[in-house]
Amino acid sequence: MAVSISVVLLLVVLAVIFLRSGGLKLSHAVVCALLGFFLAGTSLAATIQDGLNATAGVVGSLKP
Repeated sequence: MAVSISVVLLLVVLAVIFLRSGGLKLSHAVVCALLGFFLAGTSLAATIQDGLNATAGVVGSLKP
């Protein structure tokens, strides 16, 4: 759950930055958000979650 919240916050921050810089239009952001909501309801959601958890595990195990 903590990884999901962190990823969502990171994506929100990036979306705000892109919206302010003009690189992302509001309509594009809405389409991406809707895609994410619909994708979460499919059977592919578990695979995506496992991939994100594995990536977070690798990043978390790196020593600076």
